[in-house]
Amino acid sequence: QVQLVESGGGLVQAGGSLRLSCAASGSIFSINAMGWYRQAPGKQRELVASITSVGRTIYADSVKGRFTISRDNAKNTVYLQMNSLKPEDTAVYYCNADITYYNVGHRYTEDYWGQGTQVTVSS
Repeated sequence: QVQLVESGGGLVQAGGSLRLSCAASGSIFSINAMGWYRQAPGKQRELVASITSVGRTIYADSVKGRFTISRDNAKNTVYLQMNSLKPEDTAVYYCNADITYYNVGHRYTEDYWGQGTQVTVSS
């Protein structure tokens, strides 16, 4: 019904940049908050950044000043621009979205996750 597809991960040297994208598709009525989480090996999944439908943002302290989250509501897409990357940013990055959709005349709101994209920062 609804899915999130991520792209943009990869291998980069410390100090480099990457841009992640996450596009939502399906029978979408509206998308509320969207965000990026990450999970490093042996660690819990943590919030990296989130953005509301009107553009209010929240960042983890560890990425403030280096990462920027943005969204294109017309394209149902959220982005994460990551600059000045550090080895400790290495993780699988997951897109998350709170989506309202219609199915057989009923409205539902559910939390969706992307499949994850690997970001590896070498020292």
